[in-house]
Amino acid sequence: YDGERWSIHRKAPAFDQLESKTEMFETGVKVIDLLTPYVKGGKIGLFGGAGVGKTVLIQEMIYRVANNHDGVSVFAGVGERTREGNDLIEEMSDSGVIDKTALVFGQMDEPPGTRLRVALAGLTMAEYFRDVQKQDVLFFIDNIFRFTQAGSEVSTLLGRMPSAVGYQPNLADEMGLLQERITSTRGHSITSMQAIYVPADDLTDPAPATTFAHLDATTVLSRPISEKGIYPAVDPLDSTSRILDPRYIAQDHYDAAMRVKTILQKYKDLQDIIA
Repeated sequence: YDGERWSIHRKAPAFDQLESKTEMFETGVKVIDLLTPYVKGGKIGLFGGAGVGKTVLIQEMIYRVANNHDGVSVFAGVGERTREGNDLIEEMSDSGVIDKTALVFGQMDEPPGTRLRVALAGLTMAEYFRDVQKQDVLFFIDNIFRFTQAGSEVSTLLGRMPSAVGYQPNLADEMGLLQERITSTRGHSITSMQAIYVPADDLTDPAPATTFAHLDATTVLSRPISEKGIYPAVDPLDSTSRILDPRYIAQDHYDAAMRVKTILQKYKDLQDIIA
C-alpha cells in the first residue's frame, strides 16, 4: 500500500487552531434544532434501547450533513454485534447515504486491543476529512461504553491495578485523549454523536459518568414516542443542550423552546387524568 498513512494516536489541535466562537449545528430536524440544539464541533450523547430508532436518526443526520453542509460522516462500530453492522450497511445502501459515509468496525468478538483502536481509527479518518479535504464531519461512535470496556480489558492484561468498580486507573485520561480531538478548528469541524450504554441504568457508574463530563448535549430516544410512530423519537423533556441559552441562540428561539417545553410538561403532568 503506497497511500498516505496516519497514526491513530494523535494530539488534539493546538489551542490557537481552535474555533473560538460557539456556533449552532443546524441539523434540519425540527425537534432537535428547536429544543436540544447541537454545537458545531460538539459532542452529543445518544441514549435509547433497541428498536427506538437510533439507526433512523443516524441515517437522517448523515443525509442532512451531506445535503445541507456538503459534509461527510464517519461511523465507528465499537464492540457491537456483527449483525448490527451488517444491518446498518444494508439500510444505508437502501437509503442512498452509504456513498457519503466511511465505516470502521471492531465487533464484540474482536480482541480488546482492536476494539479499543476502532474509535481512534474512525476519529483519525474524521480528522483527515476535516483537515485535508476541508469538510465538516459528523462522527458516530456506537458504543462509547465499549471503548471504555475494551480499555479496561487491556489494562487488566497489562497487569495494572484496577480503579473504581474495576475500571482502568487511567479511565479519565483515555477518554480525554479521544474526546479532546473531537472539535472545531478554524474553518471546519468534527461533530460527534455517541451512543451511550448505561450499565444497570446507573448514571453514577464511572464509565458513563466520565463520558458525561465531555458532552455538550444529550438526545434521549423514547420507546413510548417511537411506538406512536413518531420518528426521530426524541424525548424533548429528557434531552438537554448547553446552548439552549439566550447567550448562544436568538431570544425568540429560546422563548419558543421554553414555551414548548412548558406545554409538553403540562401535558405530561395531566396524562394520568386524560387517560
